[in-house]
Amino acid sequence: MIGLKISLSILLVVMTINYIPVKAAPQFDLLGGYDLIGVCITNCAQCKKMFGEFFEGHLCAEACIQFKGKMVPDCEDINSIAPFLNKLN
Repeated sequence: MIGLKISLSILLVVMTINYIPVKAAPQFDLLGGYDLIGVCITNCAQCKKMFGEFFEGHLCAEACIQFKGKMVPDCEDINSIAPFLNKLN
């Protein structure tokens, strides 16, 4: 009976831990600033998930590297992602 109570207690603790929301930590570079290229590429991946075949994720990632993360795409801002959208026929 005691073993069952302990097992149920452990199960309850594990289930509680699984439901605690976790916030992602911002990405930092070695000099203590934000890793702009990482944030940029992460946003490209998010836009690719949202828009699928209509979004050229590889072109977006290449632009992140070329411009060193200075232009970060915002999936909800058409002006920032327009260069990476295509029309499927």
